[in-house]
Amino acid sequence: MGLAMSVIGTGYLGAVHAACMALEGHDVVGVDTDEARAVALARGEAPFYEPGLDEALVAARGTGRLRFTSDIRAAGDCTVHFLCVGTPQSRDGLAADTTYLMAAAHALAPHVRGDALVVGKSTVPVGTSGAVELAMSGERGGGVRVAWNPEFLREGFAIRDTLHPDRLVYGVDAASASADVAVLDEVYAGQVGRGVQRLVVDRTTAELVKVAANSFLATKISFINAMAQVCEAAGGDVVALADAIGMDPRIGRSFLNAGLGFGGGCLPKDIRAFLARAEELGVGEALDFLRAVDRVNLGRRTRVVELATSVCGGSLEGARVAVLGAAFKPDSDDIRDSPALDVAQRLHRLGASVTIHDPKATHRAKAVAPELNYSDSALGACTDADVVLHLTEWPEYRALDPADLARVVRAAVVVDGRNVLDAARWRAAGWTCLSLGRPAA
Repeated sequence: MGLAMSVIGTGYLGAVHAACMALEGHDVVGVDTDEARAVALARGEAPFYEPGLDEALVAARGTGRLRFTSDIRAAGDCTVHFLCVGTPQSRDGLAADTTYLMAAAHALAPHVRGDALVVGKSTVPVGTSGAVELAMSGERGGGVRVAWNPEFLREGFAIRDTLHPDRLVYGVDAASASADVAVLDEVYAGQVGRGVQRLVVDRTTAELVKVAANSFLATKISFINAMAQVCEAAGGDVVALADAIGMDPRIGRSFLNAGLGFGGGCLPKDIRAFLARAEELGVGEALDFLRAVDRVNLGRRTRVVELATSVCGGSLEGARVAVLGAAFKPDSDDIRDSPALDVAQRLHRLGASVTIHDPKATHRAKAVAPELNYSDSALGACTDADVVLHLTEWPEYRALDPADLARVVRAAVVVDGRNVLDAARWRAAGWTCLSLGRPAA
């Protein structure tokens, strides 16, 4: 028999977690301050695109074990409470903004039973679990058990990553470790039963796991993008270079795809928040390398703008630019800190007429960048273009027929910002194909 649990915050993390926990046999109530979001989720409609989520919501709702509400009191009968509230970058600095998370903790506190366990899943600055425990205990006038259980979801694979994660991390307090581990084992009985490894650590270590992992991945991406700069200067091929060094088992090939760099709601803000927290702890110099990671990453966007400007004769004034992709990655409609959308906006500010196509993210891009033009098709976006920029690696773009596009553009020039197009195929169709870190011919 499953547990009664609440999921506080039903954004990307919370909506996925709530649906998957219900599918695992638990009775779940998702709580969000946004009533419209709660109503949509209750209908089985996700407020964002994630492959398989709508189907998971409908299936979970069909079991009778999943409901959504904006009333925090609905969490009162639960024995486990998951905090899944977002921690965006602060408006006035690099640090993570935990205001919404702490507000949720305060709101939940009066409704937490004495034997219940509060489990944080949000990505937070180290030390947050203690602050949550202190705040909730103060609100209740008594103790509350708090554990930290970081998430490792990849957008586009979130359902699979929740049901079949590569590891589970339990961050527990020494005073209640045995009881807390027992509860979390019951929560994840399905995953543990399927052979998923679990690691029991202290709460501080659990808080560090996610930001450390994201910082390492960001460093790996920026390293290969730094090598792309060297390859451009020396005439090397960064894709071949990545293949060669990736064969070393100590290095591995994953996350060595040179291109426009990383974006989204996690990696950029997480490395900046990690830097800010390290400064607060007096060990900022230990993470100085992350400043270079961030700088290299942002520099790739500038390089794409430079390439587009160059092929347009040194000026973008009046140039027509087609941008393929607005989301920060494929299989997502997330445009937070999207390199593709950032480049498009920069080109517009330099005088270009920019038309974007994206299979899923157009509606979100329009909301934040209404000054740009949008097309319902890649062919439409490319019509009369002086240069085509491939900036989000949707499989639809790799499947495009370059001969078809060549017939509608004004100049057959493509900048492959993701290094995934078949350059030989495009060149055979008459295109000039430029990539980051690869020879032009």
